[in-house]
Amino acid sequence: MKDLLSGLDVIDDADVLESLSHDDAEWAPYGRALAAVRPRTTEDVRRVVAACAARRVPIIPRGAGTGLSGGANAVDGAMILDLSRMNRIVEIDADNMTATVQPGVINDDLKRAVAEHGLWYPPDPASAPWSTIGGNVSTNAGGLCCLKYGVTRDYVLGLEAVVGGPAGEYGTVVRLGRRTTKGVSGYDLAGLFTGSEGTFGVLTEVTLRLRPARREAPRTVVGAFGSVVAAGEAVAAITRAGLLPAALELLDRTCLRAVEEWKHLGLESDAAALLLAQLDTPGLAGDEEASSVAGVFRSAGALWAEQSTDEIEAEALFAARRLAYPALERLSPVLTEDVCVPRSRVPEMLTAIEQIAARHGVTIATIAHAGDGNLHPLILAPAGDDAARRAAQAAFEDMLAAAIAMGGTVTGEHGVGLLKRAGMRQELSDPVLAMQVAVKQTLDPLNLFNPGKVIG
Repeated sequence: MKDLLSGLDVIDDADVLESLSHDDAEWAPYGRALAAVRPRTTEDVRRVVAACAARRVPIIPRGAGTGLSGGANAVDGAMILDLSRMNRIVEIDADNMTATVQPGVINDDLKRAVAEHGLWYPPDPASAPWSTIGGNVSTNAGGLCCLKYGVTRDYVLGLEAVVGGPAGEYGTVVRLGRRTTKGVSGYDLAGLFTGSEGTFGVLTEVTLRLRPARREAPRTVVGAFGSVVAAGEAVAAITRAGLLPAALELLDRTCLRAVEEWKHLGLESDAAALLLAQLDTPGLAGDEEASSVAGVFRSAGALWAEQSTDEIEAEALFAARRLAYPALERLSPVLTEDVCVPRSRVPEMLTAIEQIAARHGVTIATIAHAGDGNLHPLILAPAGDDAARRAAQAAFEDMLAAAIAMGGTVTGEHGVGLLKRAGMRQELSDPVLAMQVAVKQTLDPLNLFNPGKVIG
């Protein structure tokens, strides 16, 4: 194989391969990779894919490895494509409000670059300081602002990918989608690849839609609640009131305390839960909107609800939301859920989570993109405690079943990967699953691109 990859950055050191062979998903299995390659160009990727296809070597694309579903985990004998060095912003087209980037560009780096042109890239997963655009596209990542501004798919105009199957020999480079604001020429293949978790080909370039930068700093409204379920009731009340914050996030006491003990941000951590609403309507209308949100919080039973007038304090609160997962991970292994339910059923799902925790005797901390029904219960299990691990996994499966029963989905933004395959089979009907398998078999007949993920 090395002779086919001469001149490329090939890695076969066992320790480095070990670190590249899995993402951040707790307990998701992974195999022993053959080697890894760090390409820098589309041509490099094309060569790797062609060489692997000639030897029938599985190909595992990965970015920063921040995924939480096992979607970037290696299988035995695989070639890992570490795309982190394909990190060039190819073009920022301010006139047409688009950016074209390689897949290894960090989300926050793109935000900073386009901000210099008076533009904004809204998708903002909590991992935005570390996760890559390629990974965000592969899982159709959401984030804090997707309640108002949508998920990654809403910003993907076009893609470049290295594929095989019906397009030609493995190693064929194709461009999907468009650069125009509108376009319906043929099926939406760029949309199909977005969220496909690397199972159809390797993304090498992405053209993204941008928005004008916000004219004012967003307002932040904070509400403290005596229970997580009460906070969930307030979320449902916000929806009924017809209010649409840019973000509406939930953090429970366990998350707040873990962040405060780690980062000492000066957070109020006595309430059972906090709701953080971010509102970006400019001018007096924004002031009225913030007052309305605070009023709904109070009417829904908040212990207190106030608009933050201190930008540093507001930033600390949203920093706590982003830091909740790594803060808990410092305490013990964490099994992360990603269920999404209709917004009106958020209180019911939060109640179910509490009941599942009690039934299995596990500690579950909860963070959530509560405004769009996307909940992230975090199940803590002490390292080396097999009984706690089994209980955590049982609770994990029960939460999937509960979300499906409420008309929800097993993954809102983390992807199916390895951890949600059984849940997806519960969620989707047999005819729909058959269609999914048919798409995979058509686009990747050799089953080389990220095998064993999503459809299994």
